[in-house]
Amino acid sequence: MKYFLNRLKYRILWSWSGCRDAWINEHSFRTWVWANLASAGFALWLPLETGERALILALGMLVLAAELFNTAIERAVDYISQEQHPLAGQAKDAGSAGVFVTAVAVGVAWVVVLVGLV
Repeated sequence: MKYFLNRLKYRILWSWSGCRDAWINEHSFRTWVWANLASAGFALWLPLETGERALILALGMLVLAAELFNTAIERAVDYISQEQHPLAGQAKDAGSAGVFVTAVAVGVAWVVVLVGLV
């Protein structure tokens, strides 16, 4: 049990370090955090069902996760080489597309939820 708790502690610290670094160095991550705070505020303020709120909040967190994955891809590619290469560009573009698709999912969920309110 002690080993498990020790490993859990380090996983939390490493994860927090990654989030903190992304907050400090990635404008896109900060933008998505603020967008999620606004989205969460509306989700909690509007008369939504519990499942609708959960969907909106969970999808917002997935956008943040996608942005962190995208940041990891960009940094790994940049670490390997600063030289322009088509595959490096494709890797970065694919990471960005992943964030975009996840963000579209949030938008679709919001549209469906808001149409249900009318």
